[in-house]
Order: sequence, then C-alpha cells, then structure tokens
Amino acid sequence: MALPVAIQLYSLRDSLEKDFKGTLKAVKEMGYDGVEFAGFCGNDPKDVKAWCDELGLTPISAHVTIEEFLGDGIETVVNRYRDLGCKYMAYPYLDEKRRPGAPKFEETLESMKEIGKAAADKGVRMLYHNHDFEFKTKLDGKYGLEVIYDTVPEEYLASELDVCWVNIGGEVPANYIRKYAGRAPVVHLKDFYMTGSLPKHLYALIGIDEEEHEAEESTFEFRPVGHGMQDMPAILESAKAAGAEWVVVEQDDPSAGATPMECAKKSIDYLRGIDW
Repeated sequence: MALPVAIQLYSLRDSLEKDFKGTLKAVKEMGYDGVEFAGFCGNDPKDVKAWCDELGLTPISAHVTIEEFLGDGIETVVNRYRDLGCKYMAYPYLDEKRRPGAPKFEETLESMKEIGKAAADKGVRMLYHNHDFEFKTKLDGKYGLEVIYDTVPEEYLASELDVCWVNIGGEVPANYIRKYAGRAPVVHLKDFYMTGSLPKHLYALIGIDEEEHEAEESTFEFRPVGHGMQDMPAILESAKAAGAEWVVVEQDDPSAGATPMECAKKSIDYLRGIDW
C-alpha cells in the first residue's frame, strides 16, 4: 500500500457489540493495518490495547467528543487514548449549538485550543473530522471549517477530512485535501452513490437523529470505497501529495443487500486491486 489503511470501527459497530476482539481479528484478516475507535462497547481500553498488540493492528486514532473531554476531564481523556497507543484523537461531530455561527461556537474554539495544547503536551495530535454543515455557514467570507482551522493553531489541530462530506458540502475532495497539505495526516475515505437531491434527514443515515421525522425514500446510499461516485484515484493521490500518514475507510451505513463486514472487505479489496 502507498499509505497504510485503517478502518473507522463505527462502520462495524454492530459486530463490535457482539464480539469486539473477533471483529478486530476479522479486520486484520481482511488486510487492514490499523483501526480508529469510536468507543469500546463496554470493554476495558487495556484489554483493547492488548488485543490490538496481539493481532498486529495499529490503534491510530479515536473519535472523541468535546463533551467527553469536558465531562471526564481533559487530562484523563488524553491519557486514556494515549495509553491505548493512539497518536491522534479526532473531534467527530459538533452538536447544533457548537457549530459555526451558533451560540457556543466561540466557546468551542477556545475549548479546542485548550484540549489541543493538553494533547500536544502528551504527544497526541488533535484532528477535526468534518461533515457538510461546516460548508453551509460562512463567517467573514470563509467556510465554517476554514474558520476552525484558521482559529485553532495548527500544532493544536490538524484535519481529518471526510471526502464524502466535503463533496456533499460542494467542494472537490482532492482539491480540498491539497488545500491542507502538511496539515492532513489522516484522510477519511468514504464513497457514496446518489441520484436526484439529498434526503432531508441525511444524518439519520449515520445514526444521528437531530429531530423526529418519518422515514423517507432516499436516493442516497453510502458505498464501499471505489464502488460509488467519488474519484478515488484522485483522492488517494491528493492524500499522498498532502503528506498524509494514513487513510481511513469509513462507511456509516451498509449498502443495500450487504453487511457492514462485506462492505469493509470490498473497500480494502478495491484498494489492493488498484495497487494502492
């Protein structure tokens, strides 16, 4: 592989709930080099680290909300994931009150600075994982995402660009990755297929219901990497050019007729098939 490939374990959350270690073993057997966490399903992080060591999986990162940092204590949370072996930690999502232009946005930026410094002091680098809402609000002519990166010092915050949400936000993923060359150590590979317009409640597909709504017919579907509409070769080349250390496969919801495990295997098989 041109760059090592990890998987965001949220993609396999149902399997993890049933058999965490067995899921890690299956991931390794598929050919993944590392994993990015989104919780431990009640398992002790020390056990999770031991399983990764045993299987030869690198725990590169973890998705950790600002609420977890502020609730459990910044130093406690940083130590939890540093001791697991994570070189990076990523803010996965901002609730509506914390988003660009919202009442708690400025407070959130200050929290990111504080958390980022504490993490850096312990050898861990914070990342920000975007969705599309950061492209919907402009402040002083800049996307909300750009305001985040311009406000929080680079040494305290790098990018974890999710190429699906960049695309949905209206930008060309490969170009946007290059925009943050040198500040893009981890890139999220996510593919999709869509006809017509986006569903009104797109975040329901990623397990987040921001409001009650009726189920809707959707023309949008997350797909395994290389099986959707994204220009993956261009994205992969841009990741290399930007100095990325890892690419991370993520598929929030399985494709129709396939299991999450089958989708994960299709993604890594695609990457192997193009001699990535």
